[in-house]
Amino acid sequence: ELGTATPERRRFREPTTRRAIDRRTAARIAAVQALYQNDMSDDGTIDDVVAEFAEHRPRVENDEAPPLKIDPTLFAAIATGATGHRAELDPLITGALADNWTMDRLEALLRAVLRAGAFELLARPETPAKVVINQYVDIAHAFFGRGEPGLVNGVLDRLAHQLLSLSATLGTAGQSVM
Repeated sequence: ELGTATPERRRFREPTTRRAIDRRTAARIAAVQALYQNDMSDDGTIDDVVAEFAEHRPRVENDEAPPLKIDPTLFAAIATGATGHRAELDPLITGALADNWTMDRLEALLRAVLRAGAFELLARPETPAKVVINQYVDIAHAFFGRGEPGLVNGVLDRLAHQLLSLSATLGTAGQSVM
């Protein structure tokens, strides 16, 4: 099964190249973590989770590591947007999955990565699809090992192509569909 990361692998592992994580990448990582936390918790809202993250900045490897410097606007937009549009995003993601796969079959962290990426593709057209896809594939690599990054790449690529076709048909290129 895809998305069966062990709990000790759920923390983001800094890329081995030791390149600095920019504020937008850090915002995407934090948004995925917030979506995961919100999905796993029955109490509180995404606004509560966003506020908690603002107070206790996400860390890369452990509690002693310095907090990630995030773009707070992008973080909040992805976390609240993906949650607020979950009813629209989940069927789109499910449609881009391989036959007989459902969102429920995916591990919660993988669902969070896909929801964040799908939301950004659909609602933030100012960011090129290639950038969005690469960012979320990199995030999947940081949290998972084998097939999950490929699944993220495939699903987000299918969604990006569907969006491009829809935009061309409707004449709405470069506009948000959410």
